[in-house]
Amino acid sequence: MWVSYYRCKPMAYLLLYKHWVSSAGNTSLEAAVNWVVEHEADPDIDQMPMVPVNRHVEASKPSLTPEEMKLKAQELRERARKKKEEEERRMEREREKERIRVGKELLEAKRIEEENERKRLVALRKAEKEEEKRAREKIRQKLEEDKAERRRKLGLPPEEPSAAPKPSAPIVEEKKSALPVRPATKAEQMRECLRSLKQNHKDDDAKVKRAFQTLLTYIGNVARNPDEEKFRKIRLNNQTFQDRVGSVKGGVEFLELCGFEKVEGEEFLFLSRNKVDMQVLNSAGSELNSAINNPFFGVL
Repeated sequence: MWVSYYRCKPMAYLLLYKHWVSSAGNTSLEAAVNWVVEHEADPDIDQMPMVPVNRHVEASKPSLTPEEMKLKAQELRERARKKKEEEERRMEREREKERIRVGKELLEAKRIEEENERKRLVALRKAEKEEEKRAREKIRQKLEEDKAERRRKLGLPPEEPSAAPKPSAPIVEEKKSALPVRPATKAEQMRECLRSLKQNHKDDDAKVKRAFQTLLTYIGNVARNPDEEKFRKIRLNNQTFQDRVGSVKGGVEFLELCGFEKVEGEEFLFLSRNKVDMQVLNSAGSELNSAINNPFFGVL
């Protein structure tokens, strides 16, 4: 119907445009056509529509020339490059801060480790000196006894005691007895255990040394591989173990001082992972090395 209507009414386009402009596009096409039909007889229907003065019409932005577009693209690329470089510099500063922090932590950990090692060596040297002192004293006493025995066999009178005054000895002993008794440390217990082991087998140095070296191997394997259960479990009736450690009085006791426990009907010696103490194992290794290398160890 609309097509035939516009063919018969050339001004219909103008009327439709007038209503469309007056409504600013807020009305549908069908509503505009209906308005034209209703107002066809109006006296001013053929006049051109006037656009209100206060109607805001957005001006179209001028398009950029190719040269301007090229410059604009170059500017955007330069801006993106600078932003990327700034981000990279910031990330590099953060990484440098992290490297400095990690370096300080490593240096502090190394310092603490070296300090602990120094203290351990000092304590080890002190223990060796005390052991050597006791051994020399025992040798001196043995020489005095041998000398007195030879004089007795020769019919000579006993040698007069030294003129050096000795009344101070009881006083010193009395002062020592007044001091509180300090419980033995783990290292001292290990040292005493190894000393007893050597005393119990003082006539078989080879057997004692083999026992010390085997114990050192057991302790070293656990210290180097604490997560490996095969190094933390020892079958007591194993023939090699019995020959080297089990048959030596004090061998099993030393392992128990290191944390091993008898399990499964006392068939195995087992050191559970949560009871692995690296400090105890290091002390055990130090005491065993001292016992192996110190010729005066266990002489008393």
